[in-house]
Amino acid sequence: MDSIEKGQSFLDERASVAMTKTDSARLRVSDLSQRTKANPLPQSFSPLPVVQLTCAADIKPEPIRWLWPGWLARGKFHIFAGQAGTGKTTIAIAIAATISVGGRFPDGTRAPVGNVLIWSGEDSAKDTLIPRLLAAGADMKRVHFIGDVQVGDKNRSFDPATDIKAMMDAATHIGEVSLLIVDPVVNAVAGDSHKNGEVRRALQPLVDFGEKLNCAVLGISHFSKGTGGKDPMERVTGSLAFAALARIVLATAKINDGGTTKRIFCRAKSNIGVDHGGFEYDLQRKEIEGHTGIFSSYSVWGQAVEGSARELLAELESDNDDASGVGVEGVAAWLQTLLKDEGGKLDRRDVMKAAYAMGYKERTVHRAREKLGIVLDQTGFGKDKRSIWTRVDSTILPSIVPSVPDKKTGISGTYGVKHEVDPKRPEVWEVE
Repeated sequence: MDSIEKGQSFLDERASVAMTKTDSARLRVSDLSQRTKANPLPQSFSPLPVVQLTCAADIKPEPIRWLWPGWLARGKFHIFAGQAGTGKTTIAIAIAATISVGGRFPDGTRAPVGNVLIWSGEDSAKDTLIPRLLAAGADMKRVHFIGDVQVGDKNRSFDPATDIKAMMDAATHIGEVSLLIVDPVVNAVAGDSHKNGEVRRALQPLVDFGEKLNCAVLGISHFSKGTGGKDPMERVTGSLAFAALARIVLATAKINDGGTTKRIFCRAKSNIGVDHGGFEYDLQRKEIEGHTGIFSSYSVWGQAVEGSARELLAELESDNDDASGVGVEGVAAWLQTLLKDEGGKLDRRDVMKAAYAMGYKERTVHRAREKLGIVLDQTGFGKDKRSIWTRVDSTILPSIVPSVPDKKTGISGTYGVKHEVDPKRPEVWEVE
């Protein structure tokens, strides 16, 4: 009997120990659970960032893909700014129309046919932009306006600050997009348009859009008030990042000259080509054919002009008389005498040196040249480029509008200088 009692006592003791261990384990698990809730354990580990390096030897160089040689480049971001009332949107529409029909740009180069996207936050498509496109002779089937954004069953207004990705999908569906116009480009910035960092981040989707779709992006802006005479890049409204991020900056200006309005379209900056020169232009109105009672403005291109954007704009925006007190008539008389004394011909640089010594502005000298009908003979490219001014005994002003390229001759793409095309490379005068 004693042995049975001892055995039972041993079993009871072992059971008690087992229960104590189980309760202890339960307590430890419960305590761990409470601590885990307070400080959750990571479910997964985030991978470390790895910077991708590409050897320069593995990158194949590519040429700039020009839409309009020297003026608009595929895959690049552009800014087009100017004074209010200079017709920036009308010019942008003219460029769009030229691309839609494969027409010729002001310097005579042929535009490749392509589709155009337009977003406008200021002008109505129905009563303003459509009439301008018709007046410019656009192929309306190749121009598309960016409208509302559909989210589920609801529509909302397109916001260039947030909807670029959705626009890229729509543009890919259309195909062959050569140009995107954003008017005004400041609307693409959701934050402070005067802060460099915010502007760069906001515009990057537009830059990416151009690169991925191989199209030129043209953002329209304004010049800030009271900035006349400054560098055109500093005059663009908002942060300097607008002009800094753009590979090419285009500009316009106008002046009332002798009762008539004179306008200039020029390059203010180019990181990928020539950064000077431009064209005169005019804005006219006409009734749209087939639409009685509907009138619209359209642009008419004039002569090519020389000089930097700062010189062209500053002098165009100044008073008609030169700072020296001598008007165009007086400068023309001086220029005529100068060329006569030099045998009838003189390098443009020498002309300007003499003009500066007299206190004459460059733009006034150019206006005097136009008045006298002086012929330009331009040779070379880049640093070797020369412009020889030749006096002619004629009162008829010769046109310096660039000639249209044909199968035998081409143009420089800036001022219309002819050059022979290598027969082995007939594509020299062609546009990509």
